[in-house]
Amino acid sequence: MSSTAKGVRARARMELTAAIKDEARRQLAAEGAAKLSLRAVARELGMVSSALYRYFPSRDDLLTALIIDAYDSLGESAEAAHGKAADAGPVQRWTAVAEAVREWALRHPHEYALIYGSPVPGYTAPDTTVPPASRVGLVFIAILRDTHEAFGLTDPDPLPAELRPEAERMTADLAPDLPPANVVALIAAWAELFGLVGFELFGQFNRVVEDRERFFRHAVGRLAHGVGLVDGRR
Repeated sequence: MSSTAKGVRARARMELTAAIKDEARRQLAAEGAAKLSLRAVARELGMVSSALYRYFPSRDDLLTALIIDAYDSLGESAEAAHGKAADAGPVQRWTAVAEAVREWALRHPHEYALIYGSPVPGYTAPDTTVPPASRVGLVFIAILRDTHEAFGLTDPDPLPAELRPEAERMTADLAPDLPPANVVALIAAWAELFGLVGFELFGQFNRVVEDRERFFRHAVGRLAHGVGLVDGRR
């Protein structure tokens, strides 16, 4: 087979793979991840199921592809916001990334629900989802690391003695150059950030918080100080 023919086939495969995932995303929006069906995707695309299986052998393979795409898209948004705020102070950089997370979620509610909503029954995410899922967290670690090196971090609440072994384990795994107390605070803040986004996206703030953008900015500013970030410029 000529290189030209191979290129045409590769492009056709990429285009059909994209079409399959686009239709799957439409099903996510309409039915939710638990009802995602390869047969239904094939039917909507005018394909026989056996042809689709050559691209995604199972529903779980398709779900994994969608999950990786969602994590990567969210990660790219966070990294781009971090890059644009590179010359700002630590709290401003933190806030810019957090706002990028919120904005992405509001633009992609069904994909956000796929990666941060209820687990899909019968599905277990493979290890290939871990690097994409880590991208946002790694941006926040980078902000703490830069701040620690340039200004130092403020001390969060002291660690209770019974938590220290776990704190030291997490620190060794995630950011061995940072103080354990700050790493613990960072992990808690990471969970709180996605809790804030999820509450807004899934309606828990209805009739409670009206000016959600200003509320979010205030809340993530408090999280920034809670992890030990200080105002200043690099």
